[in-house]
Amino acid sequence: MPPVVVGLGEVLWDIFPTGRHTGGAPSNVAYHANQLGCRGIVASRVGTDPLGDELLAALADCGLAVDHIQRDPVHPTSTVTARTNTTGGVDYTIHADVAWDFLEGTEALLTLMRSADGVCFGSLAQRSPVSREAVREALGATRPDCLRVYDVNLRQSYFSRDVVEWSIRHARVIKVNHEEVPVIAGLLGRPVDSTRPFAEQAEGFHRFLAAEYGIEQTIVTRAAEGCLVLAGDETAAVPGQRIEKPDPVGAGDAFTAAYLYAQLHRWPLVRAATFANRVGTLVASLPGGMPAVSDAYKALIAELAP
Repeated sequence: MPPVVVGLGEVLWDIFPTGRHTGGAPSNVAYHANQLGCRGIVASRVGTDPLGDELLAALADCGLAVDHIQRDPVHPTSTVTARTNTTGGVDYTIHADVAWDFLEGTEALLTLMRSADGVCFGSLAQRSPVSREAVREALGATRPDCLRVYDVNLRQSYFSRDVVEWSIRHARVIKVNHEEVPVIAGLLGRPVDSTRPFAEQAEGFHRFLAAEYGIEQTIVTRAAEGCLVLAGDETAAVPGQRIEKPDPVGAGDAFTAAYLYAQLHRWPLVRAATFANRVGTLVASLPGGMPAVSDAYKALIAELAP
C-alpha cells in the first residue's frame, strides 16, 4: 500500500488577475504526494456554495479524493487574492471567517489521522480558535511514527508565538524559508546573529529547536539558492538552479511533498534534500501550483532513488 500523506488545513481558490486556481498549501502538498505515488488526502472544509462545489470538482479532476473535505452550511468557501510582486514572488490577501476557519475534529478526521504515515500542517489554518482546536486534535490522533511536518508558511499577521511553539513541539520536521528563520527565531526569544554566514545561522537555529522543542529535522528553503536540511549533526546543503521566468506558486509545497516521499521511503538525507529541491525547481518552471508532473516525477525517482 502506498504511504498515506495528509494535507491538513486550508483549501481555497487563489484569485489571480489572470483567473482562478485551486490553492492552499496543504492541498498542494496532497496533490504532489499523489503525483509522486503516495495516497495524498486533503483534510479541510469548504462552504455549501457554488465555489465549494466547483472546488471539490476541480480537486477530484486532479485525482484527489475529497471525502475528508467537510462542508460548512454557514461560512463561505475560502478565496485569496493573489498577485505576483516585482521580485517574482506572490503576495496574498487572505480573507477571514471562511469555511476552513471552522474545521471540526470529527471522528472521520481523527480516523484518517490515525492512518496517516505523513502529515503537513501550517500556521494559517490555526488562526481561529475553532480550527486550531481541530488541528490539535487531529495531530494528537497521529501515530508516534507519523512524519509530522510543520510548514510554517507565515502569512500576513496570522500567526503567534503560541501557535508557532505548539506546532514545533508537535512536529518532527519544521520547514521554513530563509526569510522566516530570523522571524521565528526572534519570536521564540532566540534571535539569530545576522552578521554570520547564513549556514551558521541555520545551524544555530536548528540546534536551538532540537534542544528546546525536540525537532528532529529543520528544512530551510532558499529559493534560487537551493536548500539546507539539518538533522542532528548532519547538514545537506543543496545548491539551487536558476529559472528564467519562475512561477513560485506551489513549488514549496511540491518540495515538501517530495521530501515526505523520500523520508517515508527512507532515503538518505542528502538524497532526500536533492530530490525535494529538484522537484521544487521543476514545479517552479511550470505554470500553476498543480501541474501534471507524474511522469517527470517517475523519471526523477528513477534517477535519484538509492
